[in-house]
Amino acid sequence: MTRRTLLVVGGLATIYLVWGSTYLGIALAIETMPPLLMAGVRFLLAGAILYLLAGGLRARPSRSDWVFALVTGGLMLAVGNGGVSWAQQTVPSGIAALVIATIPLWIAILDRFLFGARLSPLALAGIVLGFGGVAILLDPRGAVDPAGGAVLLVAAVGWSLGTLLTRGRAPGLPPLAAAGMQMLCGGSVLVLGAAAGGELGDVRVSEFSATSIGALAYLVVFGSLVAFSAYVWLLRNANVSLISTYAYVNPVVAVLLGSAFLDEEMTARTVLAGGIVVAAVALIVTARMPVRVPRLPRLAAARGR
Repeated sequence: MTRRTLLVVGGLATIYLVWGSTYLGIALAIETMPPLLMAGVRFLLAGAILYLLAGGLRARPSRSDWVFALVTGGLMLAVGNGGVSWAQQTVPSGIAALVIATIPLWIAILDRFLFGARLSPLALAGIVLGFGGVAILLDPRGAVDPAGGAVLLVAAVGWSLGTLLTRGRAPGLPPLAAAGMQMLCGGSVLVLGAAAGGELGDVRVSEFSATSIGALAYLVVFGSLVAFSAYVWLLRNANVSLISTYAYVNPVVAVLLGSAFLDEEMTARTVLAGGIVVAAVALIVTARMPVRVPRLPRLAAARGR
């Protein structure tokens, strides 16, 4: 086995396990920390570190670069990850991961209706199957909190739209520096949201448990720095279809960890719906959909200087 192959395997194992474990990390962190503030601090710290290490100061991003980072970072991190953090107050981590696993479905739908991309029959089958699984998972007659389930769906849509906008961005900055900017902007929006929601007034640092502090540190270092850096490296050194398999491995990891460490019940409904969602995501990921760059608004298409 060559060195490059070993690096690819190691990178895949990293995003499989680390991103799958972030749902457990979030659940532990918000045991004693306000969810939006926790997420905001996570991305502000990770974003500052990544931006500085990746040479963001030398790159001298333009105003349009920062506006773009605010739009995409707000969608993916504030709406997407912030929504997950908020919803996990009432929704088990494994179920949250299964709902967020629908992101490839939302990307396919948004790409079709906003940017005119065609959907293959296999992709259409995956979309229908996937939303059938979501309907079973979030059935009001089940045990999932309706408000939390709705926020998770909004979070998945936010992340998907931000991903599509990012895809059409002309390269102008180092990828990791651009990601650091998105984290800084998304983290700032989350802290503002925490302030607007009254979380800052409820903060009692002395009441933060060692477990929650450790979980936050894990999310910053491994969830946002190590795993994302591995992901960026894989995008340049491995097949995209291979990398995309994380989309249906992560929820499996999250469900198993939630059951093992948080005593989350694996009901027949969860197993059935989860299996359907994972199968649907596999169909979407493996479908050979035409690749095209969307016609983006002027803001999103502006080049960095």
